[in-house]
Amino acid sequence: MATTPVTWRLIDTGLLDGPTNMAVDEALLLSFDPGASPPVLRLYGWEPPALSLGRFQDAGRDLDLERCRAVGIPLVRRITGGGVIYHADEVTYSIVCAPHHLPPSLSIIESFRALTSFLLHFYRRLGLDARYAADVCPGQHLGQRTAYCFAGKEACDILIEGKKIGGNAQRRLRNAIFQHGSIPLRNRAEDGGIFMRKQPHGIAVTTVSLAEAGIGGGEPELKSLLAESFRATRGVHLQDDRLSCSEEEAVTALLKKYRDDGWNLSGEQPAHIEGRQTSHPSTLQFTGFSLA
Repeated sequence: MATTPVTWRLIDTGLLDGPTNMAVDEALLLSFDPGASPPVLRLYGWEPPALSLGRFQDAGRDLDLERCRAVGIPLVRRITGGGVIYHADEVTYSIVCAPHHLPPSLSIIESFRALTSFLLHFYRRLGLDARYAADVCPGQHLGQRTAYCFAGKEACDILIEGKKIGGNAQRRLRNAIFQHGSIPLRNRAEDGGIFMRKQPHGIAVTTVSLAEAGIGGGEPELKSLLAESFRATRGVHLQDDRLSCSEEEAVTALLKKYRDDGWNLSGEQPAHIEGRQTSHPSTLQFTGFSLA
């Protein structure tokens, strides 16, 4: 007997600045009720370009903050771990769901693969040979942490012809899973590397973008294919939606956090945000996969 596909909300918020993008991601997670809310696939972009720090990074140690200020590059801190990411000329996605929206008994690594499988499908629909690093480089030591995510290579990174494309990071709560990641339209990894205290070398030849892989097309067409790939691999129904009034209110409140230097530079939760928590408090935070 056929089962009815689970309906996911598809929310395309378009181009937003860094603080707003991170506030929307966290608002969707905080507003999510694992027992009642439909899961979410969000698509978005960044304007102006921005740097994002991993949740536990030391901004002063890893970034050349003087150069960042001189150039005026926006800087935000994510709720996921890993290293610095430069966001420009990319399509970004985020996912909010509950464990029961995935096949049962999946390990953390298996759930990560399950939630990134639509990216493999997307790249392959474009004619690209996309595979996980662990499948391309068996036996090779992977997972060395780097301050700049584009400079590292982890087991679940997606590679095209041996080069890293985009990246993904996951955070798990007791009854909720949050994941976000990027699909680079053009390769801007080297542009972001100049803001690192220890600038990575050769980054332009170890990473790849859709343009470098010979893929053109407009952003709307790529987003449409990305959504179709998600629908096909997850076997779900996607319903176009927008942020609810309560989610918009949460974004407004969280913007104070993401525009606060205490949070962005030091990871200090602003006092006016500390009392805010979800109805499903975190008992597990997993940020080992930060692939950019």
